[in-house]
Amino acid sequence: MFEKQPKSIRDKVNSLATESLKRSQPSWWFDVLYQEAGDDATQVPWAKMQPHPYFQDWLNKFKTLSKNYSILVIGCGLGDDAEALAKLGFSAVTAFDISPHAINWCKKRFPQSSVNYVVADLFNLDSSWQHKFDLVYECRNIQALPLNVRSEVINNIANLVAKDGILLVINRLRDTDKPPEGPPWALSKQEFDFFKKFGLKETKLDTFFEGENKEVTTLRVEYHKP
Repeated sequence: MFEKQPKSIRDKVNSLATESLKRSQPSWWFDVLYQEAGDDATQVPWAKMQPHPYFQDWLNKFKTLSKNYSILVIGCGLGDDAEALAKLGFSAVTAFDISPHAINWCKKRFPQSSVNYVVADLFNLDSSWQHKFDLVYECRNIQALPLNVRSEVINNIANLVAKDGILLVINRLRDTDKPPEGPPWALSKQEFDFFKKFGLKETKLDTFFEGENKEVTTLRVEYHKP
């Protein structure tokens, strides 16, 4: 998530995340980072200005999605993944971020977009979103939050998925239950399995190895709500 970024940006992220922990406001730092970035996407370490490759690959392979699906993109950042869905003809895409600056940035980048970009807080979601979406997409937001909120966040995400719906999760994996240094704070397999405790069935798991020495492991997990 932060590899190959200038040290000053990594230092800023670490400083803001540390301050968030002190405030007991785990997502406070996102809007600060977007605000301080101005319109310079290079100051947002996860912003690649294109769809996440593992998500685009999944879309290319997954041919049975109905264009009438109600879709939610969690923590949409600068909007590239949401726009990938819109370009494929999905007409009911909602994308949210806790950062008003990020959402305004999305609207400036894609002024003619059919995506419904909204400001929302994963810790305090609209109750009308419960069990509403046929496809929910979560990419790298959980790993940007500390371990003490994982169960709450995963439960909130699981509750967004409609009956017979799909949840797609892309996050880093750590091979130990020992708390990691971060951010990002990679998930343990046990944390991925929390989704199954909250009523979802794991239907497909893909593993990707990244970094010069393949030292970073990312999982792409597809879940289904019976």
